[in-house]
Amino acid sequence: MRALLLSSLLLLLLGGCVTSNPYTSRSQLMLIDKKEELKMGREASEEILKNSKKSSNMQATRRVMEVGTKIARVAEQSDFAWEFHLIEDPSINAFCLPGGKVFVYTGILTLVESDDELAVVMGHEIAHAIARHGAERLSVSMASELGRNLIGIALDMKQPQSKKLFDTAYGVGMNVGVMLPYSRTQELEADRIGLLLMKRAGYNPSAALTFWEKMRANQGGGKGSDFLSTHPSDSKRIEAIRQAIPSL
Repeated sequence: MRALLLSSLLLLLLGGCVTSNPYTSRSQLMLIDKKEELKMGREASEEILKNSKKSSNMQATRRVMEVGTKIARVAEQSDFAWEFHLIEDPSINAFCLPGGKVFVYTGILTLVESDDELAVVMGHEIAHAIARHGAERLSVSMASELGRNLIGIALDMKQPQSKKLFDTAYGVGMNVGVMLPYSRTQELEADRIGLLLMKRAGYNPSAALTFWEKMRANQGGGKGSDFLSTHPSDSKRIEAIRQAIPSL
């Protein structure tokens, strides 16, 4: 009887934390307050910058900042303090933390031939952030394990367990084995939002087709890609992008 009451209470609590995605109206479970999420994003960004080497290639760094700034302007997130960092790392990866802390690894630039293709990468990652996909993953993870009891831990970034949960949910780092893959729904959602953002910023959305084709070919060639490990690129995804472009 007690277990039933506790389960019922948990369901009520979770039901009260369902929000609607402003871009797609999709229902999302959110156990993390946005202000707390932004705080965690700042703390995580500071930690990453302490332990990472920023690229000394000023031309490439300016390119990342210019493309990112244009997309940020049309993202209309007044509570984001945007930052764009190019990290010296051969891994093919990029991610955006809460609050607009964008990290691009130099490895992914080897596959980016134009600013339009770079806008695909950054638009997609920024889309994940503004759609709060990381917070959604974190919320689902907490709900499936210990319910709301984990929130107190998750909001304290000084705790090792908290940091591990955060890194797992937001795809921080290169250890794919501990990452939670974005769901197909979140991936397609980020693709579409990213296309909208890059078009509004003046970039050609058709570049998404050439970029993801190259990513797929790169994976097929046996080259390791942490970006693809959590961002699946297949024929269905590329076809979805192809169908979405005319309706933007």
